[in-house]
Amino acid sequence: MSVPARQIRAGYSASTITVYQAYPPQIALPAVTAGRFVAPFKRDRMTWIKPSFLWMMYRCGWATKPGQERVLSIDITREGFEWALARACLSHYDRDLHGDKATWSRQLKTSPVRVQWDPERSLHLQALPHRSLQVGLSGEAVDRYVDDWLVALTDITPTVHRVRDLLRRGDTQAAAAQLPIENAYPLQDQIATGLNTSPDVTTEEAPDQ
Repeated sequence: MSVPARQIRAGYSASTITVYQAYPPQIALPAVTAGRFVAPFKRDRMTWIKPSFLWMMYRCGWATKPGQERVLSIDITREGFEWALARACLSHYDRDLHGDKATWSRQLKTSPVRVQWDPERSLHLQALPHRSLQVGLSGEAVDRYVDDWLVALTDITPTVHRVRDLLRRGDTQAAAAQLPIENAYPLQDQIATGLNTSPDVTTEEAPDQ
């Protein structure tokens, strides 16, 4: 089945969406214990959330890259996620969306949210023809993420290691069975236009899951 070039795919329910982040143990473990991000997590730095599990695996190397040894699955409110998307600025200039570079540059500097489309990844972390959205939060968006949007936070590093080990043994089918289910995420037309999603992305309401 053909996948739109730019489409948000994620695990989500009627009220929440799952995103992923990878951190060193000194940040991840206190967060898991507290059920929220606490020191030494820094609010004054941009924090990137990723709805795609496999893109997160590509980024952290199956939880092997320095500083990304623990992978967190984070459920946040859909209301918060869509608040971020509605205020996001693309990290690259697009003439059709921004008109001129000065307008885009001003938006980039003032927006609390930055988004970019990167090649989605296969189970073997090879680049695919379609893209996955990464969302960078800063300023007000980080405070809202930490204080208001976060519903649940889980350390899924053991699952990550299990999938990696299955792949190393050549058991691709068993590895694939461990992956979370991700479906096209429905967007309001205005948000979809601002993100430059592909035109065939659904804008219908999501079903309960």
